Amino acid sequence: MSVVATKPIVSTEGAPRGLDARVIIMPCVLLLLGAYFGWSEPAFFGARNLSNLAIELSLTAVLALGMLLIILPGHIDLSVGSGAGLLGGAAAVLIFKLGWPAPAALAVVTLAALVLWLAMGTLIVTQRVPAFIVTLGGLLIFRGLHWYVINNGTIPVVRGGETNLFSLLTTYNLPPLAGLLLAGVVIAVMAIAAFASFKRLRGAGVAVDGELSFLRTFVTAQVILLFVLSCNAYQGVPIAAVILGVVATFVQVLTRDTPYGRYLYAIGGNEEAAVVSGVPVTRVVIAAFGMIGLVTALTGFLQTAYAGASTTTVGTNLELDAIAACVIGGTSLKGGRGTVGGVLMGALIVTALINGMTLLSYGPEAKNIIRGAILAAAVWADVRFGKR
Repeated sequence: MSVVATKPIVSTEGAPRGLDARVIIMPCVLLLLGAYFGWSEPAFFGARNLSNLAIELSLTAVLALGMLLIILPGHIDLSVGSGAGLLGGAAAVLIFKLGWPAPAALAVVTLAALVLWLAMGTLIVTQRVPAFIVTLGGLLIFRGLHWYVINNGTIPVVRGGETNLFSLLTTYNLPPLAGLLLAGVVIAVMAIAAFASFKRLRGAGVAVDGELSFLRTFVTAQVILLFVLSCNAYQGVPIAAVILGVVATFVQVLTRDTPYGRYLYAIGGNEEAAVVSGVPVTRVVIAAFGMIGLVTALTGFLQTAYAGASTTTVGTNLELDAIAACVIGGTSLKGGRGTVGGVLMGALIVTALINGMTLLSYGPEAKNIIRGAILAAAVWADVRFGKR
């Protein structure tokens, strides 16, 4: 009697079995949003608005990528919105009121964020306190501290009319030629990586659709080039978009190509099985909270710089947008499933929706209702289509 071993056709960590309907639904939703807003307000597709949209996408997507690292092992962080407001406000106070150099202020605040989120992660894991409760408390504490730090006022990010590293985060744009060169480098690296992956999988005997891989790489390259050309039609590629690209690349490599990333998926899929398998659950989850602390600091700097000053409203509802971007992009709130590409698509949908509503002068009431409905629909889709 002989037994024939078969290899799986596809081995994608964190992906649900079968075709996820959101792979089709998300692009369709984005196209419908673009068609509606473009028809209602032609300026939606103007070079200036697309450049602003790129910055706004960076604010949401950077935080959503950090949230992905927390949701994958089955946790949640509700404190990141108010935390971003606090950290951006603290940096503004150090620079504007105390006269600190911007690099020093940003570095100190980033270190403080790392310590704070490592402490929260340690409390959650070692004391077995639900992350929902701990971070909900953090949300209230950070918001109160934020208002206290800025004294319920408005603290600019620069002194006088000068510019500094803080303000340049959302005001500096790459020269057109630099943007095109950067796009060329990114496309080349992406193509080489895709070809190397194709050869590695083929060498391991795994069946891979070469045409699909080429098409995916080709379409992504076209999107990158179109994005750069659109931004160059205004003032060039915003540096915030470059920062998003760096963060997205880091999270992509971390989650797909490292043992740590596999640990995140394993813990979210079945924590008990992960423990039995020797996964260092405590260290992995605490490290994930440390990383979202760093991402929260970066988001706080970007959000505050984009507003031009720290106010009591900076960071409000930002955590909900980040969670919505993850869930819309196919990340399971139960953990164990989610991708960087999905999160970026979800963030783009959320950002385009908010940007379009702002252009059409929707009131805050309508914005909150629609955003809440989108979040509820995304959770329903997770339950309906995300069964493993």
